Amino acid sequence: MNSKDDNLTGAHIWNRMADRYANKPVADQAAYERKLAATSRLLQGQDQVLEIGCGTGTTAIFHAPQVQHVTAIDYSERMIEISQAKTATQGIRNIDFKVSSLSDFSARKKQFDVVLAHSVLHLVPNVPATLKQVSNLLRPGGYFISTTVCMADFFKGFRYINALGKALRVMPYVGVFSHAQLDTWLTQARFEIAESWQPRPKAGHFIIARKPYTHASQNDQLAMVAK
Repeated sequence: MNSKDDNLTGAHIWNRMADRYANKPVADQAAYERKLAATSRLLQGQDQVLEIGCGTGTTAIFHAPQVQHVTAIDYSERMIEISQAKTATQGIRNIDFKVSSLSDFSARKKQFDVVLAHSVLHLVPNVPATLKQVSNLLRPGGYFISTTVCMADFFKGFRYINALGKALRVMPYVGVFSHAQLDTWLTQARFEIAESWQPRPKAGHFIIARKPYTHASQNDQLAMVAK
């Protein structure tokens, strides 16, 4: 099954689960609030933010008042419908919710100051390619903030369960890799890991990674300041 087929299967499954997901309480409210706070400390009023796999929009809606604009994408049409209904009810005008996977998403290079991807990387078939695309979308000095379940650290055999679930079209693709492997992929994509923690065993790893300034971009910044 190719990545487009994976997206279609995943979207079908999440469309079916969306309403139940929207009404489900956060599993670890304290950890979620800690993530929101850590992200909020990095956001600035002029920032352009992209959220990948935004689900029903809760995180995007929380951060919207802190930035200039949020673009939030998810390949589940029903998830986006719920997100748009929330913003309409709350009168929020600086979020664009779009039905799209990251692989199909079109944007300018270096368009965003912050990219969020919570519970996403373990659902994409090619993590290194995804990280490369994220890096292309980020401005130098921008932040990539993610939460990722590293299944290989506690359940390597899940890959066999997932293969069966995918074949029966009852489960989306779930990658099985370790936290160490994820860190390696981030480093290979030239990200600098600024913060990393796991609220409890078997939970997702919360990571704040920064796209470094190149020598050229630093010189450009200095030239702008000199003007």
